[in-house]
Amino acid sequence: MNISFENPDKINGLLTVTVEEADYKEQVEKTLKDYRKKANFPGFRPGMVPMGLIKKQFGESAKMDAINKFVGDQLYKYIQDNKIQMLGEPLSSEKKEPQDLSKDAPYTFAFDIAVAPEFQCDLNGHNKIDYYNITVDDALIDRQVDMFASRSGNYEKAEDYQENDMLKGDLRELDEQGNTKEGGVIVEAAVLMPSYIKVDDQKKLFDGAKLGDIITFNPRKAYPENDTEVSTLLKIDRAQVGEHTGDFSYQITEIQRFQKHAVDQELFDSVFGKDAVKGEKEFRDKIAEGLKVQLATDSDYKFILDVRAYCEKKVGKLEYPDALLKRIMLNNNKERGEEFVESNYEQSIKELTWHLIKEQLVAAHNIKVEDADILESAKETTRAQFAQYGMNNIPEEYIEQGAQELLKKRENIDGFVNRAVDRKLGAVLKNVVKLNEKEISLDDFNKLMEE
Repeated sequence: MNISFENPDKINGLLTVTVEEADYKEQVEKTLKDYRKKANFPGFRPGMVPMGLIKKQFGESAKMDAINKFVGDQLYKYIQDNKIQMLGEPLSSEKKEPQDLSKDAPYTFAFDIAVAPEFQCDLNGHNKIDYYNITVDDALIDRQVDMFASRSGNYEKAEDYQENDMLKGDLRELDEQGNTKEGGVIVEAAVLMPSYIKVDDQKKLFDGAKLGDIITFNPRKAYPENDTEVSTLLKIDRAQVGEHTGDFSYQITEIQRFQKHAVDQELFDSVFGKDAVKGEKEFRDKIAEGLKVQLATDSDYKFILDVRAYCEKKVGKLEYPDALLKRIMLNNNKERGEEFVESNYEQSIKELTWHLIKEQLVAAHNIKVEDADILESAKETTRAQFAQYGMNNIPEEYIEQGAQELLKKRENIDGFVNRAVDRKLGAVLKNVVKLNEKEISLDDFNKLMEE
């Protein structure tokens, strides 16, 4: 066996493997002996089939498999031993003719190798990068208190209609004379929220309405661009909406008004657990404590984004083997075609550049990701999912269970690994670079993230 590597322009490599018969002969013979032990030929007992018959039926495929395995093993061993930073996978070179394995050895295989560009990205105390400290002020705490109070609120009955009230009533289709239409649509206990009506003159018909009042309105005019809304209200198929364009009477049988939960001990217990906090001050302090942890995670995420932008600018535009990378990309997206490759190539290169930079930073600072780090990323995601519903006092055992469920899905693992790398890298780099710390409100921070 002979193997050589040419890399004249540093990014387009040609790896050539020449295979002799001795390189694969032993493996072929072993494979054929195994076939013979298991072969079932008419007229022969198992294991007694003549080797000539075995070679005739299985010889070519065994030879092909052995050669392919040998070439693959040697190719990746050479790349690893010589520390070639390969991008994607090797592709059979278009410059060399395919080998005819039915002929005698030697066989020469050539592979195009995309090699990562050479660059250096060091970070130290001379590099100044922004870090945003999100302020936990009274206004932000007030919003959290209001959110918890709203989530624990409920509807109470009222006598007259106010903005955002929910109504229940009997809905009847009217004829041109304003009487109940014979065979028309009738819906009992129809739920309606006038605040959601799109047209003002229809919405105003409900102003000042009281329990028992009868309102005449036109559902099709109230929701002129939303047949789904009309069909849901009238409990008919969407295709039938055009058949019911006239007025309807609506007699209000119930008015429900949403009331936020009082900011009291019952609310405190529902958010943080029985007697975990006592009094509004402790409640607000506990909220502030949780916000600081949550917002620090957001700040760290923004810091990694800023590190990326800083490093990309510092490294500048890198030269890639574009033609070869597009071939690799097309090979992995055959069903999507060349148009997909052309429209997504630039973004893929941008992501690849950051990946290479991050690899270099991770190696420079000896960052390693353990199973515990991946689990913590899954827990972080689980806590965020619960927090979306205002559930901040979830026992750790439930967080653990949720994380383990997420980890069972293979498609989640890479994301958790990347998150763990970002988290550990960010923690290290905050102590390496010079932080340009800035105080910022949550609203301004969110605007910054939208840019």
